[in-house]
Amino acid sequence: MYPSDQRLSMPRRGLLALAGAFSLLAVTGCGSDGSSAGPTTAETASAGTFPVVMSHALGSTNIEQAPQRIVTVGQGAAEALIGMGVYPVGVETNTWGADKDGHLPWIREAFEKAGRSLPALFTGGEQLDVEAIAELEPDLILAPWSGLTQKQYDQLTAFCPTVAYEKSAWTTTWDGEIRMVAKALGRPSDGDKLIGDIKKTLADTAAQHPHWEGTTFSYIYTQGQGTLGIFRPTEQRVALISMLGLTVDPIIDTITANEGSDWALIGLENVDKLKDSDLIFTWNVDAATKKQVNSQKLYSSIPAIKRGSVVEPTDQQLVTAISMINPLTVPWSLTRLTDLIDQAVAKVAG
Repeated sequence: MYPSDQRLSMPRRGLLALAGAFSLLAVTGCGSDGSSAGPTTAETASAGTFPVVMSHALGSTNIEQAPQRIVTVGQGAAEALIGMGVYPVGVETNTWGADKDGHLPWIREAFEKAGRSLPALFTGGEQLDVEAIAELEPDLILAPWSGLTQKQYDQLTAFCPTVAYEKSAWTTTWDGEIRMVAKALGRPSDGDKLIGDIKKTLADTAAQHPHWEGTTFSYIYTQGQGTLGIFRPTEQRVALISMLGLTVDPIIDTITANEGSDWALIGLENVDKLKDSDLIFTWNVDAATKKQVNSQKLYSSIPAIKRGSVVEPTDQQLVTAISMINPLTVPWSLTRLTDLIDQAVAKVAG
């Protein structure tokens, strides 16, 4: 388990058209006296059906009526909401890939395009600021892809219905997260449509790059000198590359994931397992770390590393965007990512 603002330094951790015309409904937060405690989320593309019961790893949540002030914890839920025309009143502050104010660029762009004030920010992860969340007077808290602990969940549910992840921290699939968000809005069919739109966008991109087909890859990470980890196919960043037409190296089927996770720390001594990967996808937190990692003799002996068929973006915003699949990050990242993949694939044959 890891805090959401560290998902990228260690393991878990044009816009698609928004459906329909969005109507504005002035609402107040739950428990208020009728005065608003800040901006409201009241944009809906279609009416939801309630009540809704959400069962998840940390409990069961009853949502009696359409939520009007939603706060998101973790990653991806805010983007899923926006994709369905709903704007959260609060989101976690991001330290990786965010601007100087702590907002992710695609979220800022979506709010500004809609002419709305940006959501309030609060500290997440292990230091989750429960008090700051309470001050936003939410009537629903969504944390389907997060590291929310039982203690944190109990604190949140003391004042607001809260939905956590399905099975374990940071392992919810991208489409599973969208379905959970859509269900919480009482609009499951809208979630299905969003998933279909994302799949079509990725399939269209794959069709435009037929030379990628059959190219194998492994998505790896390090946690310092002598370490090596690999992500499972269900992990969101691996799923993204797979849907672009590349093939996960079959070696992954011989590697057991860490319990309750979708990654495995295999150790640098096992670099030979990556000998048949045409491409390596990875990232480093900074230039100094990249230099240190690549200076290791065993690491630099990986065939894909040696020939330079590596997709290793240094832009923190892009690294963050391609670590998750949702209606905002996919269109935002594709043009940037496809060029990097083309450059790496060209080095396989060369």
